[in-house]
Amino acid sequence: QVQLVESGGGLVQAGGSLRLSCAASGSILRINTMGWYRQAPGKQRELVADITRGGSTNYADSVKGRFTISRDNAKNMVYLQMNSLKPEDTAVYYCNAGVKVITTRYDYWGQGTQVTVSS
Repeated sequence: QVQLVESGGGLVQAGGSLRLSCAASGSILRINTMGWYRQAPGKQRELVADITRGGSTNYADSVKGRFTISRDNAKNMVYLQMNSLKPEDTAVYYCNAGVKVITTRYDYWGQGTQVTVSS
């Protein structure tokens, strides 16, 4: 089992910045990929960015050049630095941890943190 706790959401004006943090605990040695997803009202949850244990990153096209994901394996933390925020970035952001056992991936989720960007 993996437990994830997010922090850092809030209300910000368009063009502003926020930094999300996620603390992992439990069976952390089994975590391969960590990432951030978001879900806006009436929309499906979507990948924002993820990062492997080795540091390889992947971003949604909509956030490339504005968001940066980073990971501190020693502290069991993952971060999302969000710059140049837009109203369309408004969503609940969820931390995700992927644990791969042989060929099966198991996903763990945090409780979510609200990000609201005003125009």
